[in-house]
Order: sequence, then C-alpha cells, then structure tokens
Amino acid sequence: MNMSKLNLILWIVLCMLAGIIGSLFGPGEWYISLQKSSLTPPNIVFPIVWNILFVLMGIAAWRVSQKQQKVTSLPIALFLIQLGFNILWSYLFFGVQRPDLALIDIIILWSLILFTTFLFYRIDKVAGALMIPYLGWVGFAIFLNYSIYNLN
Repeated sequence: MNMSKLNLILWIVLCMLAGIIGSLFGPGEWYISLQKSSLTPPNIVFPIVWNILFVLMGIAAWRVSQKQQKVTSLPIALFLIQLGFNILWSYLFFGVQRPDLALIDIIILWSLILFTTFLFYRIDKVAGALMIPYLGWVGFAIFLNYSIYNLN
C-alpha cells in the first residue's frame, strides 16, 4: 500500500474516531423524553448520515493534506479544531444534558466548518465541495438543537 492510500485511510479513521468518541455520549432516556421539532428525523437517520459525512470529511482533509504544506497548515489545523468541537457537542448535549451550551458549541462548530470549507475550496475545489454536506447537516442540527432548547 502506498503512502497516499495509507494517509487517506488514516484521515477517514480519524474522522470516524471523532464519531465513535461522540457516540459515547449517545441519546438515552433523557433525550427520548424531550419535546422535539416535527422535522426531527428518526433516530436511525443520524448514524447513517454521520458515517457518510465522516468519510467525506476524511477524503476532503486527505486531499488538502496532499498539497504543499505551506498552504495547508491553517486549513488542517481548523479541520482538527472543528473535529474537537464536534465531539464537544455530543458531550454537552447528551453527556451533561445542556442543550443551551451545546447550541453555543454547534454555532461555533458551524462557523469553523464554514471557514474550513472556504479554505479547503481555495486549495482543492473537490475538497471544499466534499465539506458542503457536512456544513448543511450541521446547519440543520443547529435548528434541531435550538428547537429542543426552545421547546424544553
């Protein structure tokens, strides 16, 4: 296996690892008892969508990481920071059951994704495009988080 393929696998695994860590704080009885927006998808949708997004994110980060290091330092750093905010959201929302703090986190997360997407696009148009579904999903998640905060 060449180094490029190994790097691709490592980026995808890193993104999946963020999902695994986040899932440690998964929904439980507390979440089930909450009032939710009528637009909230069935619970089965979330792991399916997130797994697809984590693969797309990993491919995007890999594509950027293959470029000249001088131009990739900030975008890769932002990508890693937003992964941290992604994990933090699960902890705040499900772990400590604080939709208010999670809402603040997810707004920051969305902003970091937007900036990362923009920087990725400037370096590699495909990498930027691969981040757009993630940006959209987290935007929808802001609405869902706000709805839970507002309804409860």
